[in-house]
Amino acid sequence: MKLYIKEKVFSWGDHFYVRDTAGREKYEVRGEVFSLGKKLHIYDMEGREVALIMQRLLTFLPKYEVYVREEKVAEVKQVFSFLCPRFVVEGLNWEVEGRIMWHDYEITRNGSPVVTIRKEWMTWGDSYELDIANPADEIFALAVVLTIDCVAEAQD
Repeated sequence: MKLYIKEKVFSWGDHFYVRDTAGREKYEVRGEVFSLGKKLHIYDMEGREVALIMQRLLTFLPKYEVYVREEKVAEVKQVFSFLCPRFVVEGLNWEVEGRIMWHDYEITRNGSPVVTIRKEWMTWGDSYELDIANPADEIFALAVVLTIDCVAEAQD
């Protein structure tokens, strides 16, 4: 299954929609403008919060907690690396591989793909395609990809 993210270029805080292959809005993502640390809320189209991403402060490298339906399911940590950013997804036992800063990477579980991320070039604003292997991982994959995007955006 595929999801598409197109972030707005000029917005106060983060606010954008995640769409399905037919172009229908499937999720709404809203960031908190005035908060300590980055916070993103993911809502379904009925207005229910399905995931929350919160930055942990006072850490050497970026760390984010991912909550799905108010339960902490993962912690996404950037780990020290000389050449390119590397991430660990604790709690879901996922591995992140590829060119993260280019938005061309894959998240795997035991060597099997969970989600593949590809940036669409030559578009106004950042546009991404998420190819999710198992529909049951949809919310988790979306939240982790958005978390990694938060770190990449902060480092640009």
